[in-house]
Amino acid sequence: MGIMAVVAIFVLYFGLNYLKGIDIFSPVNYYYGEYENIDGLVASSPVYVKGFKVGHVEQIKYDFSKKESFVIKISVSKDIKLPKGTRIQLYDEGIMGGKAIQLIYDPVMASNAIHQPGDTIETELGVGLMAKLSGDLVPKIQDISLQADSLIRSVRVLVENKNLNKSMASIEKTTADLAVSSSQLKKLMSSDVPHILNNVNDMTSDFRQISGNLKKIDYQATFASINHTITNLSLISDKMNGTEGTIGMLLNNKDLYINLSNSASNADKLLIDLQKNPKRYVHFSLFGGKSN
Repeated sequence: MGIMAVVAIFVLYFGLNYLKGIDIFSPVNYYYGEYENIDGLVASSPVYVKGFKVGHVEQIKYDFSKKESFVIKISVSKDIKLPKGTRIQLYDEGIMGGKAIQLIYDPVMASNAIHQPGDTIETELGVGLMAKLSGDLVPKIQDISLQADSLIRSVRVLVENKNLNKSMASIEKTTADLAVSSSQLKKLMSSDVPHILNNVNDMTSDFRQISGNLKKIDYQATFASINHTITNLSLISDKMNGTEGTIGMLLNNKDLYINLSNSASNADKLLIDLQKNPKRYVHFSLFGGKSN
C-alpha cells in the first residue's frame, strides 16, 4: 500500500507538472529577478527566449516592506547560457491579459561573461499588448471619428438643402412619367406592333410574289423587241423627214401643200355654190327636159 501511495503521489506530481508544461526530467538552472509589481504573474508562467519556451516561473516570493516587493525564481534549460546584460522582461502574453517572462540579450555579448545559476538578473516591464494597441489604434480611431463627424455634417447639410427636396420631387415626377410611358409602350407592343408586323409580312409576301414574277420575264427578248420598235420608229422618222415617201412629200413639199390647199379651197367654193345654185349643176325631168 505504501508503494502504491508513493507511485500515486509521483504520478500526480508528474501529471500536474506536465499539464503546467514543466518537464521535471530536464536539467535546469535557476535565476532570480525583483519587481515592484508583477501585474498578475503567477508561478508556472512560461519563460521565453525569442518566442521559444526555455523554462517557467518556478516560484514567487513577496515582501511588502521593500520597494521591490516581489522576487521571482525562474528555471531555464541548462543549455541556455545567459550573458551579462541579460534582462528579465515581464510582458503580456496574450490579449486576454496573461503574463509571461522573456529573456532579452544581445547575441554579440554571448562571448562575454556569463551569468551563473542563482544570479539575480536585471528586470524590466515590457509594453503591454493593450498599451500597444491603444497607442496604435487610438490616433487612428480619432482620425476616423473626425472624418465620420465631417461626413455626418456634410450629409446633414445635404439633407437640409431645399434643392434636394426639389430634386426628389423632380425624380418622382420623372418616375411617374416613365411609368406612364412604360404602360403606353406595353400597350403599343401588345396591340399595334403585331398589326404592323402582319402588314409587313403581307408586304413582304407581295414583294416576294412580284420578285418571282420579275424572275419569269424574258428580259433579253423584251429588250430586243424594244430595240426593234425603236429602230422602226427611227426609220419612220427618217422617211417622214425625207421627200421620197408620200408622208415625206406631204410634210416637206411646199408646192404640193399649196396645191392641196388650193384644191381644198376650190372644192369648198364648189360645194357652197352647189348649195346655192343646185339647178345650175343638176337637170332632172320626169319626161325629159328642154334644151336651152
